[in-house]
Amino acid sequence: MIGICTSPRFVEHITRPEHPERPQRIEAIFQALRRSGLVTSPNPLPDVGDLGPIPSAGFSCLELEPTAVEEKWLLTVHPPAYIERVRQICRASGVLDSQGDTPVCPASFEIARLSVGALLKCCDAVMDQTVRRAFAAVRPPGHHAEPDQPMGFCVFANVAIAARYLQQRHGIGRIAIVDFDVHHGNGTQAVFEAERDVLFVSLHQHPRTAYPGTGFEWETGFGPGDGSTLNIPLMPGTEDEEYLAAMDRLAMPRLHEFRPEFLLVSAGFDGHRDDPLASLNLSEDGFAQITRRLVNVANEHCGGRLVSALEGGYNLRALARSVVRHVAELRD
Repeated sequence: MIGICTSPRFVEHITRPEHPERPQRIEAIFQALRRSGLVTSPNPLPDVGDLGPIPSAGFSCLELEPTAVEEKWLLTVHPPAYIERVRQICRASGVLDSQGDTPVCPASFEIARLSVGALLKCCDAVMDQTVRRAFAAVRPPGHHAEPDQPMGFCVFANVAIAARYLQQRHGIGRIAIVDFDVHHGNGTQAVFEAERDVLFVSLHQHPRTAYPGTGFEWETGFGPGDGSTLNIPLMPGTEDEEYLAAMDRLAMPRLHEFRPEFLLVSAGFDGHRDDPLASLNLSEDGFAQITRRLVNVANEHCGGRLVSALEGGYNLRALARSVVRHVAELRD
């Protein structure tokens, strides 16, 4: 059984009409998941228009209900002053970062807590064997949020907090995090780059050509964590075959060597050829093949345990269709 955790409440995080990380992303995903049969609950959100053909997945997922994370789990990554600053800026409908990329509204603090809570719900469901694997369709995303710095549409470090939760609540030792968002997961890396028990692998567009300008090959961690960060930059124009070859040559051997007990995935779909914010040329089939490789790692080393979380993806049609392919591949 595969789990999906999402909520129509994620549209309550209002950015601004022209902002790429907009509520319609969740509306498109809801629409596609229902049309594929992966979810069967009524769709409470408006349709976003023609998403193209959505094939049946051939099975339905167990739908998990998220609850807002307790602040004690936010504190495993973010200091109290950071959390309070986010709370106050949300109340004022301000902008969290100096670049102006992360606007928020009064509901954003609660919805960001719900985003983290959805991941923790997935982790609990996998750990208690309610589901084998799970996907959290959430917003705001999280992989750019550093412990004391919001960035790039991200408020809290969703996946990093989930890793801390697995360590402290469930006693998981070795955790691997694979980030296939087109942009480097600088926030996740910042949390774990000095730790040996969390392997962070990021495949992304080359930092000289894409936000946030980090994620070079030489960024491998430091101190006890030296060697526990693997960055795989890819040049603009990279297509499925070249991407998967890099994954097979570099990422897969390192994952098998590390032998994780749990696999977390930052699932960004902005590497799609139709996405407006970057320049990789991946297809929906490419995302399916990426997912298939990660499921194989989870089956070999983690007892199948894998939780993925939505990060980027800003062309609504490409995002919705890619999410369906990703979730469909989570099934054995």
